Amino acid sequence: MTDLSSRPDQQVFHEHRRLLFSVAYRLLGSAADAEDAVQDAWIRWSASDRSRVADPKAYLTRVVSNLALERLRSARHRRETYVGPWLPEPLLTGGDVSEVVADAESVSMAMLVVLETLSPLERAVFVLKEVFAFSHAEIAEAVERSEAAVRQAAHRAREHVRARRPRFAADPSRQREATERFFAAATGGDVNALLDLLSPDVALWTDGGGRVRQALRPVVGAATVAAWFAAIGTVAYQGVEPADMRAELVGINGGPGIVFSGPGRVIATVTFDFDADGRITALHNVANPDKLQAVAAGTAYDLGTR
Repeated sequence: MTDLSSRPDQQVFHEHRRLLFSVAYRLLGSAADAEDAVQDAWIRWSASDRSRVADPKAYLTRVVSNLALERLRSARHRRETYVGPWLPEPLLTGGDVSEVVADAESVSMAMLVVLETLSPLERAVFVLKEVFAFSHAEIAEAVERSEAAVRQAAHRAREHVRARRPRFAADPSRQREATERFFAAATGGDVNALLDLLSPDVALWTDGGGRVRQALRPVVGAATVAAWFAAIGTVAYQGVEPADMRAELVGINGGPGIVFSGPGRVIATVTFDFDADGRITALHNVANPDKLQAVAAGTAYDLGTR
């Protein structure tokens, strides 16, 4: 990407680049699309009369939000015709975002899946208001709607998210402990240990995008999900024999996750959703190779909101 730190105008953009990516990724659920939106924002910034910009941070956030909203609208049809469940692109995250519970929740795979069910406008309004604490007036300018329309969209989005994403997640330390136990049980083929960790109505969502063979509908129920993961150590997965499979505990989207790798490639990621007691209520398994490039590159993203 272009060096954004050698001139004063580039330095200003560079200072806000992480925030712009954080906004765009939450709106789009795709690192590649978010990077494109940020690059387009740089082009707009370069061509603008910056002497008339009183608040570069607010201006750039408005620009990238609008660009991401345009991309989100154009992506809707592609996602509606997607083969099997569509899951966001997983990103490796360092410790910072997971230490801020609100930041981690807003970028979790489970939350991004819920945001995918909103209209593009509702998603943009929710992210800017609830995650980045923009005022209704600022959001109205960013999305080019009236303030009244933004307030209505914010209310609808908030109610929609609240109905599908209750705020009772286990604390981060309990989540890490459950993930470590799941990791040991899955790699050891211990069905009983897996059953102890899973909620009875747990759901496994798998995204192969038609590129690799995955379940086209959610796999539901503790016994079925436990059997699915216990088989990892006994049967080949995507052509990789168990002896050649590597599994690693990592931070993904602000929480604990697992990366499965074979010789020379990342095969899949798994992330978890937990109830208040630390039991796993949902798993998101991304195996579409198009969505694993950022993880394969090994780059950890800072997706904080400050």
